[in-house]
Amino acid sequence: MTDFVVALPFPPSSLNPNGRNHWAALAKAKKIYRAECQMLAVSERNKYAFSADPKPRVVITFFPPNRRKRDRDNMIAAFKSGQDGVADAIGVDDYYWITSYGFEEPVKGGRVEVRFLGSVNVEP
Repeated sequence: MTDFVVALPFPPSSLNPNGRNHWAALAKAKKIYRAECQMLAVSERNKYAFSADPKPRVVITFFPPNRRKRDRDNMIAAFKSGQDGVADAIGVDDYYWITSYGFEEPVKGGRVEVRFLGSVNVEP
C-alpha cells in the first residue's frame, strides 16, 4: 500500500471567510469548487486500486499562489467545499478523516494536495 494523492486548485478568493460576498454568489462559488475537486479526485481515484479506510489518515497541504500573507485557518475554511468534493469522490465523509494540515511555500497558480496515507495498491 502506498499514499493516494490528489492535487487540487487553490481555493478561489471568493471562498475566503473574510470575503463579503453575497450569499448567492458564495453558494455558487462553493458548488463550482466542490464539483471541480470531486471530478479531479474521481479521475485520480480511477487510475488506481483505491481502498477507502473508514477512518483515513489525511494530510492536506496548501501551496498558495503568491507570498501574500494568509491566515492558516482561513485557508482551511476556504478549502472546506473542496474537501467535501474529495469526500464525495472517495465515499468517506470527511467527519471521519483524521486530518493534519501543512503549509508550504508558494507555487505558481497555487494548489492543495490531499494525501490519504496508505490507501492505494501499488499496481495502477
